[in-house]
Amino acid sequence: MAGSTDLFRRHPDNPILTARALPYAANTVFNPGATEINGETLLLMRVEDLGGRSHLACARSHDGIGDWQVDTVPILSPGERAYPEEAWGVEDARITWIEERAEWVIAYTAYSECGPLVSLATTKDFCSCRRLGPALPPENKDAALFSRRIDGRYCMLHRPVPAMPGIPAHIWISFSPDLRNWGGHRLLLPTRGPGFWDTAKIGIAAPPLATPAGWLILYHGVRRMGAGDVYRLGLALLDLADPTHVIHRLNHWVFGPEARYERVGDTPNVVFSCGWILDGDEIRLYYGAADTCIALARASLKEVLACLRGD
Repeated sequence: MAGSTDLFRRHPDNPILTARALPYAANTVFNPGATEINGETLLLMRVEDLGGRSHLACARSHDGIGDWQVDTVPILSPGERAYPEEAWGVEDARITWIEERAEWVIAYTAYSECGPLVSLATTKDFCSCRRLGPALPPENKDAALFSRRIDGRYCMLHRPVPAMPGIPAHIWISFSPDLRNWGGHRLLLPTRGPGFWDTAKIGIAAPPLATPAGWLILYHGVRRMGAGDVYRLGLALLDLADPTHVIHRLNHWVFGPEARYERVGDTPNVVFSCGWILDGDEIRLYYGAADTCIALARASLKEVLACLRGD
């Protein structure tokens, strides 16, 4: 079995996507949601333009590694009058296929002078999408949906930020009958105390992955260091029938910034994932590196679950 910090192995071609792959000028690409459609891997990338605002654009690849084809027009852009909550940008999309709806639901951060909030949109083809509008008010972000209803309700993980300075930000879970009205809010995963890698704030990374052992949760954790914040990734497991019940949570991170492209960039020392794809036993983890480029790491689901269980 792989060791806990080498469960996810970097692809030798990293970074697999940079702003140079875009058919138009931009500063950076990072933090992509991920899914498969029509036999291709699709990444819903956060693209920061030369003005500093972010939009969401689709990139497609037959093998999920190279030869990326990027759409010439973003699928979600800020600036529409009907959506003033997006005036400063749309960011960090998580994609979840909802079988009963026969469509993908996109949870993303809408940013404006009011602060960041959670918005939702749906799509059947990633050629266009339908905005559902804000789901949770500011200040909130890092949202992802579960792939099926539980007890008749949709479930969403998210990360509200306390208004009081110095209070850490934790992962919460909320429920909805219709994707529009959310309630039943409760704390799910708290940050840990001083000295831990996830002591300053945490947030969901890729959407929860249903496995026979439970809902596999990947989350980012932040520790404030003398030279700035360090973003790493950790794992937890939730009960399939009751996702408010945490079965396991690792004390240590499983993936952190080591390579130069993860340590040097617009925001140094960051690995930040919004999407992964399960193909048989292989997990393909797509992540933003240093808020500058997109990279890929792979892991065995069997090894990941064994690590969580302490086998």
